[in-house]
Amino acid sequence: MKFPGQRKSKHYFPVGRRDPLLSAVNPLSARSPAYIVGIDQTLVDIEAHVDSQFLQRYGLSKGHSMLVTDATAEAMYHELVSRQLIESQFAGGTIGNTLHNYSVLSDSASILFGVMSRNIEVGGYAYRYLCNTSSKVDLNYLQPVAGPIGRCFTFISEDGDRSFGINAGMMNRLTPEHIPEALVAGASALVISAYLVRGEEGDTIKAATMKAVELATQHGVPVVLTLGTRFVIDADPQWWRDFIRQYVTVVAMNEDEGEALTGFSDPLAAANQTLEWADLVLCTAGAQGLYMAGYTEQAAKRETSHPLLPGAIPEFNRYEFSRPMLQQDCQHPLRVFAHIAPYMGGPEAIKNTNGAGDGALSAVLHDMAANHYHRQAAPNSAKHQLPFLSYSSFSQLCKYANRVSYEVLMQSSPRLSRGLPEREDSLEEVYWER
Repeated sequence: MKFPGQRKSKHYFPVGRRDPLLSAVNPLSARSPAYIVGIDQTLVDIEAHVDSQFLQRYGLSKGHSMLVTDATAEAMYHELVSRQLIESQFAGGTIGNTLHNYSVLSDSASILFGVMSRNIEVGGYAYRYLCNTSSKVDLNYLQPVAGPIGRCFTFISEDGDRSFGINAGMMNRLTPEHIPEALVAGASALVISAYLVRGEEGDTIKAATMKAVELATQHGVPVVLTLGTRFVIDADPQWWRDFIRQYVTVVAMNEDEGEALTGFSDPLAAANQTLEWADLVLCTAGAQGLYMAGYTEQAAKRETSHPLLPGAIPEFNRYEFSRPMLQQDCQHPLRVFAHIAPYMGGPEAIKNTNGAGDGALSAVLHDMAANHYHRQAAPNSAKHQLPFLSYSSFSQLCKYANRVSYEVLMQSSPRLSRGLPEREDSLEEVYWER
Protein backbone atom coordinates (compact mmCIF):
# COMPACT_ATOMS: atom_id res chain seq x y z
CA MET A 1 0.00 0.00 0.00
CA LYS A 2 1.23 3.48 -0.81
CA PHE A 3 0.78 5.87 2.10
CA PRO A 4 -0.10 9.52 1.53
CA GLY A 5 2.33 12.33 2.08
CA GLN A 6 6.02 12.79 1.32
CA ARG A 7 8.83 11.46 3.45
CA LYS A 8 12.08 13.21 2.63
CA SER A 9 15.36 12.29 4.24
CA LYS A 10 17.96 15.02 4.59
CA HIS A 11 21.59 14.37 3.64
CA TYR A 12 24.70 16.40 4.22
CA PHE A 13 25.80 16.04 0.59
CA PRO A 14 22.56 15.50 -1.39
CA VAL A 15 23.18 13.31 -4.43
CA GLY A 16 20.46 15.19 -6.28
CA ARG A 17 22.79 18.16 -6.60
CA ARG A 18 25.01 16.15 -8.93
CA ASP A 19 28.76 16.53 -9.24
CA PRO A 20 29.61 20.15 -8.32
CA LEU A 21 32.34 20.27 -10.95
CA LEU A 22 30.03 19.06 -13.70
CA SER A 23 27.13 21.24 -12.68
CA ALA A 24 29.33 24.31 -12.68
CA VAL A 25 30.42 23.76 -16.26
CA ASN A 26 27.77 23.87 -18.96
CA PRO A 27 24.91 22.16 -17.05
CA LEU A 28 22.55 20.07 -19.18
CA SER A 29 19.52 21.65 -17.53
CA ALA A 30 20.50 25.04 -18.98
CA ARG A 31 20.12 23.78 -22.54
CA SER A 32 16.91 23.87 -24.52
CA PRO A 33 15.77 20.36 -25.53
CA ALA A 34 16.53 19.05 -28.99
CA TYR A 35 13.69 18.67 -31.49
CA ILE A 36 13.11 17.39 -34.99
CA VAL A 37 10.86 18.78 -37.72
CA GLY A 38 8.93 16.97 -40.43
CA ILE A 39 6.55 17.61 -43.31
CA ASP A 40 3.58 15.37 -43.98
CA GLN A 41 0.38 14.91 -45.91
CA THR A 42 -2.05 15.12 -43.00
CA LEU A 43 -4.61 12.37 -43.34
CA VAL A 44 -6.90 10.16 -41.26
CA ASP A 45 -7.44 6.41 -41.65
CA ILE A 46 -11.16 5.64 -41.35
CA GLU A 47 -12.27 2.01 -41.02
CA ALA A 48 -15.90 0.95 -41.42
CA HIS A 49 -18.00 -2.19 -41.95
CA VAL A 50 -20.29 -1.85 -44.98
CA ASP A 51 -22.36 -4.00 -47.31
CA SER A 52 -21.97 -4.50 -51.06
CA GLN A 53 -24.77 -2.02 -51.77
CA PHE A 54 -22.74 0.73 -50.10
CA LEU A 55 -19.77 0.04 -52.36
CA GLN A 56 -21.95 -0.01 -55.45
CA ARG A 57 -23.72 3.21 -54.46
CA TYR A 58 -20.44 5.12 -54.41
CA GLY A 59 -18.86 3.41 -57.42
CA LEU A 60 -16.16 1.55 -55.46
CA SER A 61 -14.59 -1.64 -56.79
CA LYS A 62 -14.63 -4.39 -54.21
CA GLY A 63 -11.18 -5.46 -53.08
CA HIS A 64 -9.43 -2.56 -54.83
CA SER A 65 -8.11 0.91 -54.01
CA MET A 66 -9.68 3.89 -55.78
CA LEU A 67 -9.40 7.66 -55.67
CA VAL A 68 -12.63 9.46 -54.77
CA THR A 69 -13.65 13.09 -55.17
CA ASP A 70 -14.18 15.52 -52.31
CA ALA A 71 -17.95 15.39 -52.82
CA THR A 72 -18.02 11.58 -52.77
CA ALA A 73 -15.79 11.45 -49.69
CA GLU A 74 -18.07 13.87 -47.83
CA ALA A 75 -21.19 11.92 -48.80
CA MET A 76 -19.63 8.61 -47.74
CA TYR A 77 -18.43 10.03 -44.45
CA HIS A 78 -21.80 11.53 -43.51
CA GLU A 79 -23.58 8.26 -44.30
CA LEU A 80 -21.06 6.28 -42.24
CA VAL A 81 -21.56 8.64 -39.30
CA SER A 82 -25.35 8.69 -39.53
CA ARG A 83 -25.55 4.89 -39.74
CA GLN A 84 -22.85 4.44 -37.04
CA LEU A 85 -20.76 2.20 -39.28
CA ILE A 86 -17.34 3.62 -38.39
CA GLU A 87 -15.14 1.29 -36.35
CA SER A 88 -12.19 3.62 -35.90
CA GLN A 89 -10.68 6.92 -37.01
CA PHE A 90 -6.94 7.32 -36.46
CA ALA A 91 -4.33 9.82 -37.51
CA GLY A 92 -2.12 8.53 -40.32
CA GLY A 93 0.69 9.66 -42.59
CA THR A 94 4.25 8.35 -42.72
CA ILE A 95 5.94 11.41 -41.21
CA GLY A 96 3.11 12.07 -38.76
CA ASN A 97 3.52 8.51 -37.45
CA THR A 98 7.29 8.93 -37.22
CA LEU A 99 7.14 12.24 -35.33
CA HIS A 100 4.50 10.89 -32.94
CA ASN A 101 6.63 7.83 -32.16
CA TYR A 102 9.76 9.97 -31.79
CA SER A 103 8.02 12.18 -29.23
CA VAL A 104 6.64 9.18 -27.33
CA LEU A 105 10.08 7.55 -27.19
CA SER A 106 12.05 10.67 -26.33
CA ASP A 107 9.38 12.51 -24.33
CA SER A 108 10.61 15.49 -26.29
CA ALA A 109 9.22 17.94 -28.79
CA SER A 110 8.85 17.56 -32.53
CA ILE A 111 7.26 19.98 -34.98
CA LEU A 112 4.94 18.99 -37.82
CA PHE A 113 4.46 21.09 -40.95
CA GLY A 114 1.34 20.38 -42.97
CA VAL A 115 -2.25 21.54 -43.31
CA MET A 116 -5.29 21.33 -41.05
CA SER A 117 -8.95 22.12 -41.63
CA ARG A 118 -9.75 25.63 -40.43
CA ASN A 119 -13.15 24.53 -39.12
CA ILE A 120 -12.94 21.40 -36.96
CA GLU A 121 -16.03 19.51 -35.83
CA VAL A 122 -15.81 17.72 -32.49
CA GLY A 123 -15.70 14.00 -33.21
CA GLY A 124 -14.89 14.49 -36.91
CA TYR A 125 -11.86 13.21 -38.81
CA ALA A 126 -9.74 16.38 -38.32
CA TYR A 127 -10.58 16.30 -34.61
CA ARG A 128 -9.48 12.65 -34.48
CA TYR A 129 -6.17 13.55 -36.08
CA LEU A 130 -5.44 16.00 -33.29
CA CYS A 131 -6.59 13.58 -30.59
CA ASN A 132 -4.43 10.71 -31.88
CA THR A 133 -1.22 12.73 -31.99
CA SER A 134 1.12 13.01 -29.01
CA SER A 135 0.89 16.30 -27.12
CA LYS A 136 4.66 16.55 -27.54
CA VAL A 137 4.18 16.99 -31.31
CA ASP A 138 3.83 20.72 -31.90
CA LEU A 139 0.91 21.28 -34.29
CA ASN A 140 0.88 25.06 -33.94
CA TYR A 141 2.60 25.52 -37.30
CA LEU A 142 0.02 23.62 -39.35
CA GLN A 143 -1.35 25.76 -42.16
CA PRO A 144 -5.14 26.37 -41.87
CA VAL A 145 -7.07 25.45 -45.02
CA ALA A 146 -10.70 25.90 -46.00
CA GLY A 147 -11.41 22.27 -46.70
CA PRO A 148 -10.81 18.68 -45.57
CA ILE A 149 -7.50 17.02 -44.81
CA GLY A 150 -6.76 13.69 -46.49
CA ARG A 151 -8.95 10.67 -45.80
CA CYS A 152 -8.20 7.02 -46.43
CA PHE A 153 -11.33 4.89 -46.11
CA THR A 154 -11.04 1.15 -45.46
CA PHE A 155 -14.32 -0.61 -46.11
CA ILE A 156 -14.70 -4.13 -44.72
CA SER A 157 -17.51 -6.06 -46.42
CA GLU A 158 -19.50 -9.04 -45.08
CA ASP A 159 -17.00 -11.61 -46.37
CA GLY A 160 -14.06 -9.79 -44.74
CA ASP A 161 -12.77 -8.38 -48.03
CA ARG A 162 -11.26 -4.89 -47.85
CA SER A 163 -11.86 -2.05 -50.28
CA PHE A 164 -10.22 1.36 -50.18
CA GLY A 165 -11.34 4.86 -51.07
CA ILE A 166 -8.69 7.57 -50.95
CA ASN A 167 -9.42 11.28 -50.98
CA ALA A 168 -6.51 13.73 -50.87
CA GLY A 169 -8.64 16.69 -49.81
CA MET A 170 -6.29 19.63 -49.30
CA MET A 171 -3.42 17.69 -47.74
CA ASN A 172 -1.08 18.68 -50.60
CA ARG A 173 -1.74 22.44 -50.33
CA LEU A 174 1.01 23.33 -47.85
CA THR A 175 2.78 26.48 -49.15
CA PRO A 176 6.45 27.49 -48.82
CA GLU A 177 5.45 30.53 -46.73
CA HIS A 178 4.51 28.17 -43.88
CA ILE A 179 8.05 26.76 -43.51
CA PRO A 180 9.80 28.91 -40.82
CA GLU A 181 13.54 29.09 -41.46
CA ALA A 182 14.44 29.50 -37.77
CA LEU A 183 12.70 26.26 -36.80
CA VAL A 184 14.35 24.26 -39.57
CA ALA A 185 17.77 25.76 -38.79
CA GLY A 186 17.57 24.80 -35.12
CA ALA A 187 16.35 21.24 -35.62
CA SER A 188 18.31 18.04 -35.04
CA ALA A 189 16.88 16.63 -38.29
CA LEU A 190 14.34 17.31 -41.05
CA VAL A 191 12.20 14.28 -41.95
CA ILE A 192 10.40 13.96 -45.30
CA SER A 193 8.93 11.19 -47.45
CA ALA A 194 9.16 10.47 -51.16
CA TYR A 195 5.44 11.22 -51.52
CA LEU A 196 6.12 14.91 -50.86
CA VAL A 197 8.46 15.61 -53.75
CA ARG A 198 6.90 13.60 -56.55
CA GLY A 199 4.54 16.52 -57.30
CA GLU A 200 1.07 16.69 -58.81
CA GLU A 201 -0.44 19.53 -60.83
CA GLY A 202 -1.91 22.18 -58.52
CA ASP A 203 -0.12 20.91 -55.42
CA THR A 204 2.19 23.25 -53.50
CA ILE A 205 3.56 20.78 -50.97
CA LYS A 206 6.49 19.91 -53.25
CA ALA A 207 7.63 23.55 -53.32
CA ALA A 208 7.25 23.74 -49.53
CA THR A 209 9.26 20.55 -49.08
CA MET A 210 12.03 21.72 -51.39
CA LYS A 211 12.27 25.00 -49.47
CA ALA A 212 12.65 23.08 -46.20
CA VAL A 213 15.24 20.74 -47.71
CA GLU A 214 17.30 23.63 -49.06
CA LEU A 215 17.13 25.44 -45.71
CA ALA A 216 18.22 22.30 -43.88
CA THR A 217 21.14 21.82 -46.28
CA GLN A 218 22.13 25.46 -45.89
CA HIS A 219 22.17 25.22 -42.07
CA GLY A 220 23.83 21.79 -41.84
CA VAL A 221 20.71 20.01 -40.57
CA PRO A 222 20.54 16.30 -41.55
CA VAL A 223 17.80 15.54 -44.08
CA VAL A 224 16.13 12.17 -43.49
CA LEU A 225 14.19 10.65 -46.40
CA THR A 226 11.84 7.68 -46.08
CA LEU A 227 11.06 6.21 -49.49
CA GLY A 228 7.46 5.26 -48.67
CA THR A 229 6.63 2.93 -51.58
CA ARG A 230 8.54 1.39 -54.47
CA PHE A 231 5.99 2.62 -57.03
CA VAL A 232 7.07 6.23 -56.51
CA ILE A 233 10.74 5.26 -56.90
CA ASP A 234 10.08 3.02 -59.92
CA ALA A 235 8.76 6.02 -61.86
CA ASP A 236 12.27 7.54 -62.15
CA PRO A 237 15.02 5.87 -60.06
CA GLN A 238 17.79 8.10 -61.42
CA TRP A 239 15.97 11.25 -60.34
CA TRP A 240 15.83 9.90 -56.80
CA ARG A 241 19.51 8.95 -56.83
CA ASP A 242 20.43 12.48 -57.86
CA PHE A 243 18.09 13.98 -55.25
CA ILE A 244 19.57 11.83 -52.48
CA ARG A 245 23.13 12.65 -53.56
CA GLN A 246 22.41 16.39 -53.44
CA TYR A 247 20.28 16.71 -50.30
CA VAL A 248 19.81 13.56 -48.21
CA THR A 249 21.82 12.39 -45.20
CA VAL A 250 19.79 9.37 -44.05
CA VAL A 251 17.68 7.06 -46.23
CA ALA A 252 15.05 4.76 -44.68
CA MET A 253 13.59 2.04 -46.90
CA ASN A 254 12.41 -1.56 -47.05
CA GLU A 255 13.84 -4.23 -49.33
CA ASP A 256 11.34 -3.54 -52.14
CA GLU A 257 12.06 0.19 -52.16
CA GLY A 258 15.78 -0.57 -51.99
CA GLU A 259 15.50 -2.75 -55.07
CA ALA A 260 13.62 -0.02 -56.95
CA LEU A 261 16.30 2.52 -56.04
CA THR A 262 19.42 0.41 -56.61
CA GLY A 263 18.43 -2.60 -58.70
CA PHE A 264 19.63 -5.01 -55.98
CA SER A 265 17.06 -7.34 -54.41
CA ASP A 266 19.41 -8.27 -51.55
CA PRO A 267 18.89 -5.74 -48.70
CA LEU A 268 22.59 -5.62 -47.76
CA ALA A 269 23.68 -5.06 -51.36
CA ALA A 270 20.98 -2.39 -51.77
CA ALA A 271 22.11 -0.62 -48.59
CA ASN A 272 25.72 -0.74 -49.75
CA GLN A 273 24.80 0.76 -53.13
CA THR A 274 22.73 3.51 -51.45
CA LEU A 275 25.89 4.63 -49.63
CA GLU A 276 27.05 5.94 -53.00
CA TRP A 277 24.53 8.75 -52.50
CA ALA A 278 23.71 8.95 -48.75
CA ASP A 279 25.64 8.82 -45.47
CA LEU A 280 23.46 6.45 -43.43
CA VAL A 281 20.94 3.80 -44.52
CA LEU A 282 18.24 1.96 -42.58
CA CYS A 283 16.73 -0.97 -44.48
CA THR A 284 13.95 -3.08 -42.97
CA ALA A 285 13.60 -6.50 -44.54
CA GLY A 286 10.62 -8.27 -42.96
CA ALA A 287 11.51 -11.71 -41.63
CA GLN A 288 15.22 -11.02 -42.23
CA GLY A 289 15.17 -8.21 -39.67
CA LEU A 290 16.85 -4.93 -40.47
CA TYR A 291 20.18 -3.68 -41.80
CA MET A 292 22.10 -0.47 -41.25
CA ALA A 293 24.92 0.88 -43.35
CA GLY A 294 27.04 4.01 -43.10
CA TYR A 295 30.49 5.50 -42.70
CA THR A 296 32.95 5.97 -39.89
CA GLU A 297 36.50 7.26 -39.60
CA GLN A 298 39.09 4.53 -40.16
CA ALA A 299 40.92 5.52 -36.96
CA ALA A 300 37.68 5.36 -34.94
CA LYS A 301 36.52 1.92 -36.11
CA ARG A 302 35.60 -0.58 -33.40
CA GLU A 303 35.44 -4.30 -34.01
CA THR A 304 32.40 -6.28 -32.94
CA SER A 305 32.37 -8.99 -30.29
CA HIS A 306 29.40 -10.65 -32.02
CA PRO A 307 29.79 -13.52 -34.51
CA LEU A 308 30.77 -12.34 -37.99
CA LEU A 309 27.92 -12.75 -40.46
CA PRO A 310 27.94 -14.03 -44.06
CA GLY A 311 26.18 -12.17 -46.84
CA ALA A 312 26.61 -10.27 -50.07
CA ILE A 313 29.56 -8.66 -48.25
CA PRO A 314 31.48 -11.37 -46.31
CA GLU A 315 31.77 -10.69 -42.55
CA PHE A 316 30.01 -7.38 -43.15
CA ASN A 317 29.33 -6.63 -39.48
CA ARG A 318 32.98 -6.66 -38.38
CA TYR A 319 32.98 -2.98 -37.32
CA GLU A 320 29.36 -2.63 -36.17
CA PHE A 321 30.47 -1.26 -32.76
CA SER A 322 31.60 1.92 -34.58
CA ARG A 323 29.54 5.10 -34.60
CA PRO A 324 28.18 6.68 -37.81
CA MET A 325 29.70 9.81 -39.36
CA LEU A 326 29.06 11.87 -42.46
CA GLN A 327 31.32 10.71 -45.26
CA GLN A 328 32.55 14.28 -45.79
CA ASP A 329 33.68 14.43 -42.14
CA CYS A 330 35.91 11.35 -42.51
CA GLN A 331 39.52 11.78 -43.60
CA HIS A 332 39.65 8.05 -44.33
CA PRO A 333 36.02 6.88 -44.61
CA LEU A 334 35.24 3.24 -43.87
CA ARG A 335 31.93 1.63 -44.76
CA VAL A 336 30.26 -0.08 -41.80
CA PHE A 337 27.33 -2.50 -41.80
CA ALA A 338 25.15 -4.04 -39.10
CA HIS A 339 22.23 -6.45 -38.97
CA ILE A 340 19.74 -7.74 -36.43
CA ALA A 341 17.10 -10.45 -36.67
CA PRO A 342 13.49 -9.67 -35.66
CA TYR A 343 13.21 -9.10 -31.91
CA MET A 344 12.38 -12.43 -30.22
CA GLY A 345 11.41 -13.78 -33.63
CA GLY A 346 8.69 -11.16 -33.97
CA PRO A 347 5.14 -11.33 -32.59
CA GLU A 348 3.29 -14.65 -32.69
CA ALA A 349 0.84 -13.22 -35.21
CA ILE A 350 1.21 -10.14 -37.41
CA LYS A 351 -2.08 -8.64 -38.57
CA ASN A 352 -0.70 -5.40 -39.93
CA THR A 353 2.86 -4.36 -40.82
CA ASN A 354 1.85 -0.73 -41.36
CA GLY A 355 4.21 1.60 -39.50
CA ALA A 356 6.92 -0.90 -38.51
CA GLY A 357 9.52 0.87 -40.64
CA ASP A 358 8.36 4.28 -39.39
CA GLY A 359 8.81 3.02 -35.84
CA ALA A 360 12.35 1.85 -36.56
CA LEU A 361 13.19 5.24 -38.08
CA SER A 362 11.81 7.08 -35.03
CA ALA A 363 14.31 5.20 -32.86
CA VAL A 364 17.21 6.27 -35.09
CA LEU A 365 15.96 9.88 -35.00
CA HIS A 366 15.78 9.75 -31.20
CA ASP A 367 19.42 8.69 -31.04
CA MET A 368 20.50 11.38 -33.51
CA ALA A 369 18.65 14.07 -31.55
CA ALA A 370 20.18 12.85 -28.29
CA ASN A 371 23.62 13.15 -29.87
CA HIS A 372 22.87 16.69 -31.09
CA TYR A 373 21.66 17.72 -27.63
CA HIS A 374 24.60 16.12 -25.81
CA ARG A 375 27.11 17.72 -28.17
CA GLN A 376 25.67 21.16 -27.39
CA ALA A 377 25.48 20.51 -23.65
CA ALA A 378 28.84 18.76 -23.20
CA PRO A 379 31.02 19.64 -26.18
CA ASN A 380 34.20 18.50 -24.41
CA SER A 381 32.86 15.00 -23.76
CA ALA A 382 34.82 12.07 -25.17
CA LYS A 383 31.65 11.21 -27.05
CA HIS A 384 32.32 14.16 -29.37
CA GLN A 385 36.02 13.93 -30.15
CA LEU A 386 34.85 13.34 -33.71
CA PRO A 387 31.66 14.74 -35.34
CA PHE A 388 29.59 11.57 -35.02
CA LEU A 389 26.08 11.51 -36.46
CA SER A 390 24.51 9.47 -33.65
CA TYR A 391 25.04 8.93 -29.94
CA SER A 392 25.18 5.14 -30.25
CA SER A 393 26.94 2.61 -32.44
CA PHE A 394 25.51 0.92 -35.52
CA SER A 395 24.88 -2.18 -33.40
CA GLN A 396 22.99 -0.30 -30.69
CA LEU A 397 20.97 1.59 -33.29
CA CYS A 398 19.87 -1.74 -34.76
CA LYS A 399 18.81 -3.01 -31.34
CA TYR A 400 16.80 0.09 -30.55
CA ALA A 401 15.15 0.31 -33.97
CA ASN A 402 14.33 -3.40 -33.88
CA ARG A 403 12.71 -3.12 -30.45
CA VAL A 404 10.50 -0.21 -31.49
CA SER A 405 9.48 -1.99 -34.69
CA TYR A 406 8.46 -5.00 -32.59
CA GLU A 407 6.26 -2.84 -30.37
CA VAL A 408 4.48 -1.41 -33.42
CA LEU A 409 3.82 -4.90 -34.79
CA MET A 410 2.61 -6.12 -31.39
CA GLN A 411 -0.07 -3.47 -31.08
CA SER A 412 -1.12 -3.60 -34.77
CA SER A 413 -1.06 0.19 -34.92
CA PRO A 414 1.49 2.53 -36.55
CA ARG A 415 1.50 4.88 -33.52
CA LEU A 416 2.93 3.88 -30.17
CA SER A 417 0.62 4.35 -27.21
CA ARG A 418 3.47 4.34 -24.69
CA GLY A 419 7.23 4.47 -24.46
CA LEU A 420 9.61 1.54 -24.06
CA PRO A 421 11.35 0.14 -20.98
CA GLU A 422 14.85 1.35 -20.23
CA ARG A 423 17.33 0.41 -22.93
CA GLU A 424 19.88 -2.20 -22.00
CA ASP A 425 23.36 -0.77 -22.54
CA SER A 426 26.01 -3.23 -23.60
CA LEU A 427 29.74 -3.10 -22.94
CA GLU A 428 30.29 -1.14 -26.15
CA GLU A 429 28.22 1.74 -24.72
CA VAL A 430 30.06 1.62 -21.40
CA TYR A 431 33.27 1.99 -23.41
CA TRP A 432 32.11 5.33 -24.77
CA GLU A 433 31.26 6.64 -21.33
CA ARG A 434 34.77 6.02 -19.99
